[in-house]
Amino acid sequence: MKRLFIKTLLAAAAFALAGAATAQERTFKFALQNPKGHPLEQGATKFAELVAAKSGGKMKVNVFPGGTLGGDAANVSALQGGTIEFVMLNSGILAQQVKDFEVYDFPFMFANAKEADAIVDGGFGQKLHAKLAEKGIIGLAYTELGFRNLTNSKRPINTVEDLAGLKLRVIPNAINVDWVKAVGANPTPMAFPEVYAGLEQKAIDGQENPLSVILANKFYEVQKNLAITNHQYNPQSLIFSKKIWDTLSSAEKMVLQDAATEAAQYERKVNRDAAATQLGELKKNGMQVTELSAAEQAKLRDKFKPVIEKHGAAIAATVAELQAELAKLRK
Repeated sequence: MKRLFIKTLLAAAAFALAGAATAQERTFKFALQNPKGHPLEQGATKFAELVAAKSGGKMKVNVFPGGTLGGDAANVSALQGGTIEFVMLNSGILAQQVKDFEVYDFPFMFANAKEADAIVDGGFGQKLHAKLAEKGIIGLAYTELGFRNLTNSKRPINTVEDLAGLKLRVIPNAINVDWVKAVGANPTPMAFPEVYAGLEQKAIDGQENPLSVILANKFYEVQKNLAITNHQYNPQSLIFSKKIWDTLSSAEKMVLQDAATEAAQYERKVNRDAAATQLGELKKNGMQVTELSAAEQAKLRDKFKPVIEKHGAAIAATVAELQAELAKLRK
């Protein structure tokens, strides 16, 4: 057994050396929306370090955080054209390319992060990423933003009815527009780099994001009220340009895939380790925090059911597959 373990380690080391030896000098651009210091940016930086190490310094990844290369839609288009090689974004946004990705935006789909990990790292998650290839996109790994919560500048949210009339920024896709309408609020699709200014200028009353995003982007400067709703869990997809992928050697592809898998695990740990302190930091920065009672959470779920049914009908097989996988996990 010990001999086999040593042989496996030697084989892995030999392959890594082969990857470094056959890699060409290459420089890649990596775009994401969150700023320096956010767990996703830390994950991207870790990825860049891993690629450099695994390629013997021949492959370099330059990270562009904070939406400096544009919003998600522009980044995906540039990736398909080969002018940006890497993008990390909410997996649900990829529904604009492959409709099945809408399933990742269904409210209250995942009960906890452990469930989400099992789904995205397993056959289901890999199958969805594989569907992107026909759209000029290679899905390498899943990172996370975590569970989303609501902020606004108008009033504390203690009941579902308190959401009525609020103008809320949403990720630009149909399911998010519809669930905001379902709670009586007014959806405003908006690219992420525009959100802070929109809040500051009162073009929108509020937004919804995980605590890490609210803190890293200093939304507390322009939002007073935070409601802990945990209404969606956001897997993030680390994607690569197929146009460029097709020019790489097998060894170079392995360098990128191995680095992506390792960096994804690193980013999730960083995000979860930070979660324990984020709420306290937001309170210190003046946010007033409310939490929906169990009865109000149940009301919120009921409001969302017609939205899930509506959007689930178009991707019924994918929804059924995910629900079957979740049922196995919950046994």
